[in-house]
Amino acid sequence: MTSVRRHVVVTGAGAGLGRALALAYAEAGVVLGIIGRDVSRLNVTAHDCSARGAEVLIGQVDVRDASAMQAWLWQFDDVYPIDLLIANAGVASTIADASDWENLERTARVIDTNLYGALHTVLPVVDRMRARRRGRIAMVSSIAALRGMAISPAYCASKAAIKAYGDSVRPLLARDGVGVTVILPGFVKTAMSDVFPGDKPFLWSAERSAAYIRRRLDSGRSEIAFPGLLAFGMRLLPLLPVALADAILDRLSYLPSKDRVN
Repeated sequence: MTSVRRHVVVTGAGAGLGRALALAYAEAGVVLGIIGRDVSRLNVTAHDCSARGAEVLIGQVDVRDASAMQAWLWQFDDVYPIDLLIANAGVASTIADASDWENLERTARVIDTNLYGALHTVLPVVDRMRARRRGRIAMVSSIAALRGMAISPAYCASKAAIKAYGDSVRPLLARDGVGVTVILPGFVKTAMSDVFPGDKPFLWSAERSAAYIRRRLDSGRSEIAFPGLLAFGMRLLPLLPVALADAILDRLSYLPSKDRVN
């Protein structure tokens, strides 16, 4: 058992990358808070994390519910002051073809879950970490934050906002001893990526992604972007003429087809 108990909270821990991150941190001496909407999935994650030696507390909470998130996080933090908070929960939306469109309802669902869900996770804990002068906040954005894509406008916007927010508060919170890490994954093999209609270069498994994230979080990295070659390409796109960047993304099937999908 580790000499110092670590208190880790992960949102969106019922499946995908969130579940893999919970398992990556599950070990003896760790108290793990896992948050999600589907209690049956959370129970499976809790069982598997417990088998690795972690003490697990389940929060069946929708990250879009600000008051419920605050109540659960404060209750957890009262007993187990949070060392690491991973705001991971998110949803995707893609435009199927030229006849499709992300209307207000679809856009709001993505923004409310991805951006406001992250803020509902982070903000209740920030002041407590500042008072303790320790802790780390990790916000899962996406490589899609580096350059908007026509196939997923709301998703790209939400993830770009997360990156901008994390970059903005990092130097402020550093003064109080609180670290901020923005995570920019590429394509991770999950149910979310399975339905993505475009090409998925350099696809990583959720387990590989979580192990990579943990290693870099544990070393205090401010930004974690992977895979390296894909991250480099996405950072290069905004430096190109807009028309050229658009054409490259079109070739990668990131512009919805003009043909109606039946």
